[in-house]
Amino acid sequence: MELMDKLEILADAAKYDASCASSGAPRRSSEGKDGIGATNGMGICHSYTPDGRCVSLLKILLTNFCVYDCQYCVNRRTSNVPRARFAVDEVVKLTIDFYLRNYIDGLFLSSGIIQSADYTMEQLVAIARELREVHNFRGYIHLKTIPDADPLLIAAAGKYADRLSVNIELPTEGSITRLAPEKSVHTIKLAMGNIRRKLDEKAAEPGSPKFAPAGQSTQMIVGADASDDQTILTTAQTLYGSYKLKRVYYSAFSPIPQSPGTVPLAPPPMQREHRLYQADFLMRGYGFKAGELLPAAGNLALDIDPKLAWALAHREHFPLDLNMADETMIARVPGIGLRNAKRLVELRRLRRIRYADLTRLRCSMKKIAPFIVTADYRPAGGGTIASEVLRRSMAEHSPKQLDLWTELQAA
Repeated sequence: MELMDKLEILADAAKYDASCASSGAPRRSSEGKDGIGATNGMGICHSYTPDGRCVSLLKILLTNFCVYDCQYCVNRRTSNVPRARFAVDEVVKLTIDFYLRNYIDGLFLSSGIIQSADYTMEQLVAIARELREVHNFRGYIHLKTIPDADPLLIAAAGKYADRLSVNIELPTEGSITRLAPEKSVHTIKLAMGNIRRKLDEKAAEPGSPKFAPAGQSTQMIVGADASDDQTILTTAQTLYGSYKLKRVYYSAFSPIPQSPGTVPLAPPPMQREHRLYQADFLMRGYGFKAGELLPAAGNLALDIDPKLAWALAHREHFPLDLNMADETMIARVPGIGLRNAKRLVELRRLRRIRYADLTRLRCSMKKIAPFIVTADYRPAGGGTIASEVLRRSMAEHSPKQLDLWTELQAA
């Protein structure tokens, strides 16, 4: 098979993996030094596509052959899809050639499992090693780790990669057992724990050898099983706390023709994935807990964002006096972000906050108005307008999501 034919298959097969951003990577440059490439610390989240578009990250699979039969995966053993496999030197050549053509800034490399977990992991490590040691490549490298692989291989991967990721895929052990019986939650979490220990050792001894300086991440598929958003967010919260993950990524399940009957025939709304990302950001950046955003079983609202939903459910905190409240609480006001909350606290050290100040900060005034008090403003009715009325006035009207396979939906 020609190299570009392989690229077309294996770049397309990699599109289902969402966890490819590079935020947190250290700055590196080959300027004035040997080698090629650089990392700039910015998030890289695009991939090279077969139609020739210029991109930032070469995102490919080493192979889409796989010995596993995970029911939600397009590359499962029983899936009827075109198969291909790169050799180690082919991935290295593509990465270097694409970088020299200014197509990419780095490599995101994952793989199906071939022969064994150790054999596959050895291939991934060999690619990263050759890029770093033979070609002195200084760009970003993200490697997907194989949980069942020998910990020594995962440790070797961390020596060469900026970020490692171990995908948990589904939020509950029951779903993994049912849809991916060849995988083990215990093994996945053990691999995450080993990576965390290596990261902790590096943090405790700054002079020790480099290990995955951009940390580790994971991915959960949304809509492949019956898990609701509360379950997904609770699992994410546990993973953040237990393994110090940089990010949990969410990927809406994409059914394909001839999907097995164990998974849904229709995808979840893309807006659901979007709301989970918003809720995840609130947990990471704003100090929200999963139980605050969803105190009971169910999914996040699709018509309003999670912060607004929380505010409408907790009217006892509002309207909030911006000249008296602490910074953490100001940041929880719908329409005010972390940066503007900090700016408002700094401003009130000089004078009292007025309504016009919020306009100058480009806050979302429609969202803010019912929830704040300033030196010259109080909301109409003293902030007693019913939450149901406010919700109707602020609900987002999203365009209808088109069906990818209409005939599949009707089946």
